Amino acid sequence: MAARHGEQMEQHQNALLRQLQGSDETLRGPLVITAPQILLSLHLVHVIDQFCTLHPEVELSVNAANDLVDLGRRRADLAVRVSDSPGDTLTGLRLSDQHTAAFASPEVARRIAAAPDDPVGWIVYSQTKGVPAAALARNPRGFVRARFDDMIAMTGAAQAGLGVVRMPMFIGRGTPGLVQVPVMEPTPYVPIWAVAHADVWPGAKVSAFRVLLKAYFREHGAEFLA
Repeated sequence: MAARHGEQMEQHQNALLRQLQGSDETLRGPLVITAPQILLSLHLVHVIDQFCTLHPEVELSVNAANDLVDLGRRRADLAVRVSDSPGDTLTGLRLSDQHTAAFASPEVARRIAAAPDDPVGWIVYSQTKGVPAAALARNPRGFVRARFDDMIAMTGAAQAGLGVVRMPMFIGRGTPGLVQVPVMEPTPYVPIWAVAHADVWPGAKVSAFRVLLKAYFREHGAEFLA
């Protein structure tokens, strides 16, 4: 009973704080955003730089994480997520669609170009079945050389020449030492959203950051698509 009462009190407090933040019209004080590490390092750092320059009184904190942060419990104010939808309890702005494609080191790419029917080694996610079906349709001799559980590690493995990786276009294009290889056609991927709790969405700080996100992705959207 005590635990349930404590949880209800926490929910009530979080709701009150969210409503206060959503009605805050000032551009000062704390703002916490969260986003995947690679998206931050390749793109969102430019938005953050612009935001900090325009709004120096905002105390911005950035949580670089691939895990979904609980926005209802105010673990962050605004999240940039790779997701099919913002979620039932959140408000969202669709920033960009995405494609994935196959990328590898220049040396691996040269070997594929010289002998496209030879076996091709792939680096795949641990939870996937194996080589993408679209790649096997072109070259049935593709095989899994290694499995990884993290895209940053997979990107490093591709740079080192371990094999081919299917990854979002923005990662392959933005990572030095990788080139796209024609072992499969680009395919649609999960879009990118800016999301926040509905109570927080109207707040001045969240709105100001969202405006810059929208403008950035409008200008750079082609980097995410084939």
